[in-house]
Amino acid sequence: MNTRFAQILSALLHPLAMPTIIFAVLFYIGPESIHNLELFNGTSRVGMMSLKLGLLLLIFLQTFILPVFCIYALHRFKIIKDLKMETLADRRVPYLVTVAIYTFVAVFFTFKLRQFPEVSLILTSIAFSISAVSFISLFWKISAHAVGVSGTVGALAGIGAKFGIEQLFFPILIAILVAGYLMAARLHLNAHTPAQIIAGTALGLAVSLSVVIFFI
Repeated sequence: MNTRFAQILSALLHPLAMPTIIFAVLFYIGPESIHNLELFNGTSRVGMMSLKLGLLLLIFLQTFILPVFCIYALHRFKIIKDLKMETLADRRVPYLVTVAIYTFVAVFFTFKLRQFPEVSLILTSIAFSISAVSFISLFWKISAHAVGVSGTVGALAGIGAKFGIEQLFFPILIAILVAGYLMAARLHLNAHTPAQIIAGTALGLAVSLSVVIFFI
């Protein structure tokens, strides 16, 4: 694998981008997995946008833009040395900040947007996964990329199977293929060992599938 390609893939498929990707697929390819979404989307708008687009933009701002801004601020204030966060020391504070943000987002959706319980449950599972990564990273460098992409695969596969949504078949196949390339990229860049990749994959799949099977 080309090193430049591996770097680009790692950047584009950053763990913080996974919530937006999951909900973009569910909202526009498998909307029947989110109860009330089509009903409210046809009757409600967010400014000039449809409800779907408004929700997706809100999720993107809260789960990607806000954490990225906070991590950049930590770097500017020299709390972390490298934005790539390749060492455990650089990962701990950003992870804790991200956990706080994702927990807030999950609580916000749970109590303020009760019409869409599936959205809040998925966000809660993501917050739990990040909390687990944050805790493990106090002692060991688990792959957050593997947790994120495998969690995406698990959520889409679990929802597709549980609700029999045939439209999700190809997105799931693409997600599995992309996950394989991403893990290969992380290994190629020597960002993680095989054990760290396997542990991240197991964690992401376990959390996402458990939430889909038992709670959604």
